Amino acid sequence: MKNTSFLHVAVLFSAFQVAAEPASLQETIDAKKAENSAKSSPEKRADYAAGIEAVAKSRIVETASTVGDVAPDFTLTDSKGSAVTLSDELKKGPVVLTWYRGGWCPYCNIQLAAYQQILPRIEELGAQLIALSPELPDKSLSTVEKNQLRFTVLSDLNLEVAEAYGLVFELTPEVEKHYAGFFSMKEYNGEEASTRELPLAATYVIDPNGKIVWSFLDADYTKRAEPRDIIKALDGIK
Repeated sequence: MKNTSFLHVAVLFSAFQVAAEPASLQETIDAKKAENSAKSSPEKRADYAAGIEAVAKSRIVETASTVGDVAPDFTLTDSKGSAVTLSDELKKGPVVLTWYRGGWCPYCNIQLAAYQQILPRIEELGAQLIALSPELPDKSLSTVEKNQLRFTVLSDLNLEVAEAYGLVFELTPEVEKHYAGFFSMKEYNGEEASTRELPLAATYVIDPNGKIVWSFLDADYTKRAEPRDIIKALDGIK
């Protein structure tokens, strides 16, 4: 009887441990995706799915910068107007470089908030986190303030750096039309910016020598690099 009771308690404790574990970034994004999908028409859901398929068929994931490549250097302006050069930052240690589509994107905001939570661990490992988007500096500042970000956020205007990494893709006309229905791309990215082009939500871990040692690339914009995988990659840099 005592053994049975002990086993029952052990099972309950194990179940509590599982329940107590925080949701992964992807689980949080998937919940938001399900919420948004429930509000969308079948036609809209089909258009978004076709848009993801178009990105996959373009093979951009296979041709973009990846593990083993030397990360293209760049200088961009942060949300406060200061110039930041990748090669200079790498002199201080490894860099986690991540792209997000814009402050208008709910999945991007979830991602940025999750990365803010692991920032202390990233810094403990001697690294820093840098996020890039095609947003204008004032829009980047709004994103920083909204998500209470304490890491560097850069404006990659006209996607010049994203292009150097091979991350730029074109929206399908249908998806572009849906986006235009709820926000203005030019308001976020500038009058000269394309309303068709966006970057993949890619994440790279770059060692101090400028070599990409870990990467996350996916044609599906609702898929993002897990915080635990970023930490694991940083922890593996010798």
